[in-house]
Amino acid sequence: MKLKNNIVFVISLLAILIVILAGIFSSEALDRGSTWLHDEIISNFGWFYLIATFLFLVFSLYMALSRYGHIKLGMDHEKPRFSYFGWASMLFAAGMGIGLIFWGVAEPMSHYMSPPGYIEAGSPEAARFAMLHSFFHWGVHPWAVYIVMSLSIAYFSFRRGMPPLISSCFYPLIGNRIYGFPGYFIDILAVFATVFGIVTSLGLGAMQINSGLASILPFEAGLFSTLVIIGIITAIFMASSVAGLDRGMQIMSKSNIMLAVLLLLFLLLMGPTNMILNVFISTFSDYITALFNISLTTYPFIGLQWTQDWTLFYWAWWISWSPFVGLFIASISRGRTIREFISGALLIPTLLTFVWFSVFGGTALSLELGNGSGIAAAVVQDVSTGLFHLYSFYPFSEFLTLLTVLLLVIFFVTSADAATFVLSLMTSRGKEDPPTSKKIVWGLTVSVAAAILLFAGGLEGLQRMAIAAALPFSAIMLLMCFCLLRGLRYEFRYERNKARTDG
Repeated sequence: MKLKNNIVFVISLLAILIVILAGIFSSEALDRGSTWLHDEIISNFGWFYLIATFLFLVFSLYMALSRYGHIKLGMDHEKPRFSYFGWASMLFAAGMGIGLIFWGVAEPMSHYMSPPGYIEAGSPEAARFAMLHSFFHWGVHPWAVYIVMSLSIAYFSFRRGMPPLISSCFYPLIGNRIYGFPGYFIDILAVFATVFGIVTSLGLGAMQINSGLASILPFEAGLFSTLVIIGIITAIFMASSVAGLDRGMQIMSKSNIMLAVLLLLFLLLMGPTNMILNVFISTFSDYITALFNISLTTYPFIGLQWTQDWTLFYWAWWISWSPFVGLFIASISRGRTIREFISGALLIPTLLTFVWFSVFGGTALSLELGNGSGIAAAVVQDVSTGLFHLYSFYPFSEFLTLLTVLLLVIFFVTSADAATFVLSLMTSRGKEDPPTSKKIVWGLTVSVAAAILLFAGGLEGLQRMAIAAALPFSAIMLLMCFCLLRGLRYEFRYERNKARTDG
């Protein structure tokens, strides 16, 4: 193994291992350090996350509607690699997955019980606020973040013939230095952000699988059982990762979507159907009309802490996920036009997410407002249990819990599967069939990092590391927008000049 070909692999792995060792030998110091770093970033740069994410949305819409929309992510003759259903399934599984299952009930109930100070907790106004901001946090903004990353990678890799690496996107700015230290530095930051972004999601998933099993089996949910679950599922997703993208990821992603739809339909038909539909229509209307305003609102005079705890965390989380999701989405989107890609990635998962929150969050709020179900109190006590308390009000609750645990396991596997593939690709100089040994190394590293951070600081520790990892990458992504636009303008001028010459 030549060091020159593995600089990104060696340096990024060593940096992450240092964090893991710090968690093993000095978990309190790691917790204190991550707390200090989180507080400094949120206090001084929280506004930057807000502006950057809004600009990513504006840029994505511009690209879809611009003269560049007809350009293919690949050669002009290429066809899409996957069907629309397979493509959309993998988009959803990699982009949202575990987080949506975890927060589908928990987030609306959390906002309902603890809205910003100018809203009365537990009131109908708090319920409306809760649904609007659940849509906001999981709507078009995260997908705009992913689109900036994946569109850039897909264009420079599949259209311009460069390695499928984040550093390749900066060729218009730094030229051939993408193959030297500046490129290595960008890819190392991407690996670091990817690891702690995926670790956060996997930690959430393991906690909820643990809570679900504890609600129907005779054991008490705790840290040890969560770590056991991480260990078992690690073995599963590493086997899937070794099997390959086509055979493993696509089959499980389609299974995910079908299971998720079954749960949606059950609750839609057995739950307060009219209420759910009204919640969807009303919240969708609120979302469309308030989108610009809430995109740039921090509630600085009353509610700033709420914005820091929720919106700014989410924007940082999506940014930290963007290298992983961006590279993965790029790899499954070859052959689609820019307009087709943005339209599909921006609208299909977003609409499914809105339906999910309307069904699960709307049902929970209906029960809470109607008869004080106790779901909100359960979420306050343990945020991972909200969904399973909701099931207790319906028939077949144990079966629904088992089905959800299965869904979580598959989401866990697909997310980790995609992450190990992407991490291996990023640390193999863009080799599209990275070595199995690197997949195994990154699979173990991600799982161990999730376990250590859960041990050191719990859910808050995972969230703090995601926010810290996202800060430098926000600036990189803004530069990426500039580089992509510059590359497209060059191609457009070249094609126009070539047409004139040929004419």
